[in-house]
Amino acid sequence: MKQLLDTHALLWVLGGDKRTPEWLRTDLAGTRGDLLVSDVSIWEIAIKKSLGRLDVPEDLPLIIDESGFGQIPIKTSHLWAVRNLEPIHGDPFDRLLVAQALEEGMTLATSDRDLGRYGVPTRW
Repeated sequence: MKQLLDTHALLWVLGGDKRTPEWLRTDLAGTRGDLLVSDVSIWEIAIKKSLGRLDVPEDLPLIIDESGFGQIPIKTSHLWAVRNLEPIHGDPFDRLLVAQALEEGMTLATSDRDLGRYGVPTRW
């Protein structure tokens, strides 16, 4: 089952944060190819780092590349799908992650309960 990691989930996994759920830690021990990281998350992290709101290593893209996670690019269809989402959530990054998960038939790994209100399968 393909699962798209929300940005916070990605950061928690990479940082060994204790808030990472046990099932995700278990999945990490197996194949990471079913856990996907979106370009959306890299973009969000880069913006927050540039604003001084997030402290991550300078080589974070390399760390992600070497982690074994699958990656999903931002497609035009993902961007266009955002137009169909109700204004439940104000964060444009989260809305784009939801659109990607819906368009690609993936589960979104997130602790944000509001995102499930879009009808996207979530797991946490």
